[in-house]
Amino acid sequence: MNYKVLYRKYRPDKFSNIVGQDYSIQMLKNAIIHQKISHAYLFTGPRGTGKTSTAKVFAKTINCLNPIDGEACGKCANCLSFATSPDIIEIDAASNNGVDDIRELINNVKIAPSTGKYKIYIIDEVHMMTTSAFNALLLTLEEPPKHAVFIMATTNVESVPITILSRCQRFNFQKISLENLEKQIKYVCEEENIKITDDAVTEIASLSEGGMRDALSLLDQLSSNEEEITLDKILENYGSISSKFIKDLLEFVSNNEVLKVVEAIQNLENTSSDYKVFIKKVVQELSHIAVLIKTGSYNGNFSFQQVRDMIFKFNDILNKININMNPFSLILLVFLGDIQNISSQIESNDVNNSFLDSSDKSSDEIQEKKVEEKENDADQVNVYLKKLREIRVNNCFYGAKKDYLVQYQTVWKKVLDDAMSDPNIASYVLDFSIVAASSDYILITSKLESTANILNLKLDQMEELLGHYFDKPVHFFALSEQDWRKEKEEYILKLKQKYEYSFINESILDDMKPEKNSELEEITINVFNRDKIEIV
Repeated sequence: MNYKVLYRKYRPDKFSNIVGQDYSIQMLKNAIIHQKISHAYLFTGPRGTGKTSTAKVFAKTINCLNPIDGEACGKCANCLSFATSPDIIEIDAASNNGVDDIRELINNVKIAPSTGKYKIYIIDEVHMMTTSAFNALLLTLEEPPKHAVFIMATTNVESVPITILSRCQRFNFQKISLENLEKQIKYVCEEENIKITDDAVTEIASLSEGGMRDALSLLDQLSSNEEEITLDKILENYGSISSKFIKDLLEFVSNNEVLKVVEAIQNLENTSSDYKVFIKKVVQELSHIAVLIKTGSYNGNFSFQQVRDMIFKFNDILNKININMNPFSLILLVFLGDIQNISSQIESNDVNNSFLDSSDKSSDEIQEKKVEEKENDADQVNVYLKKLREIRVNNCFYGAKKDYLVQYQTVWKKVLDDAMSDPNIASYVLDFSIVAASSDYILITSKLESTANILNLKLDQMEELLGHYFDKPVHFFALSEQDWRKEKEEYILKLKQKYEYSFINESILDDMKPEKNSELEEITINVFNRDKIEIV
């Protein structure tokens, strides 16, 4: 059999044929031009991006007798005999990873090259070597013979010991861009007389995920029966999903078309589509929509918040999915959840224009309206708390002194002691610490943002309950530890910039402040979505 698979047939034999690694290639060519050849190189990056091919081309070029501008001439004796040269030793560390294999290599390193300038060792998948093997190799890398060059390749650089990394020149190979993949696929198809549609080229490039070897392997398999390669053929054979399908599905979601969404997901499941490929394509399209929203070029119904939430939900499915669950059921729930959100927004916008009298509405519609009203109340509370945080943090920093901090921390210890026997106090102070203080303002922190948020909804009750400990009225505000770090960094930066704080009167928020505690309690549950919140 003389047939050679496409990824081997079109493996690059010179630097100019290597696709998508321009920076690394130019650096290697410069080393050859200026005759600055190192004793050890490490090529790292995703599979199929040209690491081993580049290693072979580099090895061929540095042994070339007449290199031209950093390229092998392809005509000299060393170039013509490269494939069978005894000076080029290729080792697959996945199957030759033991210390004995490396010791044999080290013993041979001392022998001078027979015909070439250098004796070159190409070690593929070097991360597969054992610790003992790495230690043996390290001795040679520390004091290598002048004629020896090591070129190592890996897809998992994290597993390579730092002692090895520090003795190598490292080159990071990137995933090949979609544009470069499509260009190379079209070139190969022209050379091989393979008939293929443009959308099929794009789909093959997308499925290969930045790897040229994967792209050519897919092309090789699809072209085996000499029929024209079409998008439908790819979708049928590889469980892929067309970009049009993704766009149509998201359009159904944004237009609140529940039945069409359900039907689309059922079709995916029935055709045994790869849910991982589907999710990746959905996330890619959602990311594109997010950019359009931020640049003002989007004309659809999605908000940036909805797009972002869906991306994170799909990411959770990929990372946390239980293999015993049907992934398409989870995917459907994500979409239906966002349809519900969009539905609520539409109803909220239209409520003032409704011509229906409330007596004509169904009980479900009335209940939905009540839910919307609570959500609006929650939004108002969030705005109020945001403004209150800005004022109280500002006023605390305005008069902040270490003496106040020490004084109030001493009082806080007394409060915590009493909390051990008084559950009313415990619900307000446990898990909180004082981190900043002025004469009348105190900032406290909790590890959990949700705990801080709930306490901020009950600041009046807290200040009234604890008032007698401080001899005068003081105002609190609770922050998560993460939020406190941000506020502290900003405070330090402003001090360096000689920023002067000025006091802000809280009375400007009187019109925004919620009135009834019972309403706050309900809003607390709605805002933080807690199954159990104890209201004291």
